[in-house]
Amino acid sequence: MTLTKKHPHPDRRQEIYYRIMKRVDIRDCGYRVNGIVSPCHVWTGPTSGEGRGGGYGRISINSQTCATHIVMATHYFGYIPSNKQVDHKCHNRLCCNPEHLELVSQKENCRRRDKARKEGS
Repeated sequence: MTLTKKHPHPDRRQEIYYRIMKRVDIRDCGYRVNGIVSPCHVWTGPTSGEGRGGGYGRISINSQTCATHIVMATHYFGYIPSNKQVDHKCHNRLCCNPEHLELVSQKENCRRRDKARKEGS
């Protein structure tokens, strides 16, 4: 006889996904993939504030504050290894469109950030 452990809340992932999507505004923020518009899913809820490290979407899950882009990346890509970061390819910190998120090393994330800053100035 094979015993399987059932998850106590099988629909929890979908519930969290819908909570996020209810507070997202899907709009063109200028990001393109192969020349085609790829709209950002802009979080309209609470953020991490201003200043260094600020400007990211935040959501409370089980009384724990989490970054919305990381929650969405985990939903779509699964476990995020400790040596990876979730990069916004669109450079919009409030975006949680999984097509705009990519798991990269810290070094690559910094390289992309620096390149975007240089191109923007």
